[in-house]
Amino acid sequence: MKRAVVAGHICLDIIPDIDHPFALTPGRLFEVGAPTLATGGAVSNTGMAMHILGQPVTLMGKIGDDDFGRVILRVLAGYGPGLEQGMIVTPGAVSSYTLVVNIPGQDRIFLHCPGANHEFAAGDITPDRLAGATLFHLGYPPIMARMYADGGGELEQIFRTARAAGLTTSMDMVVPDPNGPGGRADWTAVFARVLPLLDIFLPSADELLYVLDRDKFGRGDELAAADISRLGERLLAAGVAVAGVKLGSRGLYVRTASAARLEHAGLARPADAAGWADRELWFPVYEIARFAGATGAGDATIAGFLTAMMRGKSLEDAGRFANAVGACNVQTPDALSGLKSWEETWRLLDAGWRQIQRPAPPPDWRCDSATNLWYGPSDRAENPGRRPICL
Repeated sequence: MKRAVVAGHICLDIIPDIDHPFALTPGRLFEVGAPTLATGGAVSNTGMAMHILGQPVTLMGKIGDDDFGRVILRVLAGYGPGLEQGMIVTPGAVSSYTLVVNIPGQDRIFLHCPGANHEFAAGDITPDRLAGATLFHLGYPPIMARMYADGGGELEQIFRTARAAGLTTSMDMVVPDPNGPGGRADWTAVFARVLPLLDIFLPSADELLYVLDRDKFGRGDELAAADISRLGERLLAAGVAVAGVKLGSRGLYVRTASAARLEHAGLARPADAAGWADRELWFPVYEIARFAGATGAGDATIAGFLTAMMRGKSLEDAGRFANAVGACNVQTPDALSGLKSWEETWRLLDAGWRQIQRPAPPPDWRCDSATNLWYGPSDRAENPGRRPICL
């Protein structure tokens, strides 16, 4: 079975149980419940999600030799012996941690210390550490100082190393503190260097807008379909083979390049390049019994997409599976405990897990009533069963 390397940002998430809304007023005390201690960051959220789904994975991240670092190693090893072995322990460094505040009725608030992640560098990704893998995914460069320093030179070198080894390349973003060094970095320059080296790129709408259209930043979940299509088109024009935009409760948008580009997308490329080529799809989310928090939801969605692609699924199935894994994630407060195996997740889908379309794409999009998937004006697939309204 194909193996993935998931590298980049890792931290310890401290998530207090909050059962009632309140405003974070200075000088006030707010009583909360027991904490959940879990690993966070892309290495854990995406890499461990792939492991839970049954996909072989090697984790690569940087931590300190402090108490938080030891907890991180213990948590990783608890999911499977050896999963912690890819961690680079730096003596004297502070391990990264995040206080995740999930107040009911509000989006999450993160109080984050990047710690040892700032020292992660191109020299940490060597060909021998990639040997035997078919896919390389790196997450959260905006909160890893060496990744955005000097216009992204080290980040570019990491993906050149992965490309030279023949691996399919993938990257995930995060919105940095706008007033911090990561937020002030020249991400337009970084994207210019890195996007041509990416095969898969599935950021959230706001992560993209922060770089490509700052005037619309903060309104990512409200974007019109035409705006989302333009974002997808810009990513393909920059060289990405499979470009997606995560849209929260509105689902997942995916746009793909030509068959020729997909054929050169590395060892984990789609098995049916022609079937994946020149597509534009919008995947609705799934109905859930309880929303507990969105910590790691985007990472879980990416893990589902990458795993389905590596296992030879169609683009339609990869998008559906990605949203299903994301839906499992949001039903528990941490990033991993709600996830199910590959087989269990497919059983939920095969049983007719109900999708929710909110809001519907505009009239120039077409819907297949059998799958409840929406096909954009740039999608080349022929599907005579499409109808203008999904039930």
